[in-house]
Amino acid sequence: MKKQLTEQELHNLAMNIVGKELEASGFEFMAVNSELKKNPQFVCLKDKKLHFIVVKAIGYPGDPKDLDFFMSDLNKMKDHALKFEADTFYAGVGLVNAADYNLPVYLNEEYIVDYDGLVKI
Repeated sequence: MKKQLTEQELHNLAMNIVGKELEASGFEFMAVNSELKKNPQFVCLKDKKLHFIVVKAIGYPGDPKDLDFFMSDLNKMKDHALKFEADTFYAGVGLVNAADYNLPVYLNEEYIVDYDGLVKI
């Protein structure tokens, strides 16, 4: 029987995708938070600069590049980050069932990732 990934599991998958990119790019993790709707997901150091990174898993037909939906959250995070002299980034990760875009993402089945990297806020 197919098991549809929960919102939390999709969020964790998106965080893993972004986390691997951050690690490969030389970011040092200071804090990681995988709790849904609690930002930021990553607090990192790179080149002695603090970075707050907000990760969002976006299901089809949503557009991971559409920041408008999250702007109030992102602006709050940016204001918070400024108190720490940190930069704020958004990482939207689109996740879709590889066999049929209209089906959910299932455990142990192929999926397609639409992720273009960090967007500075």
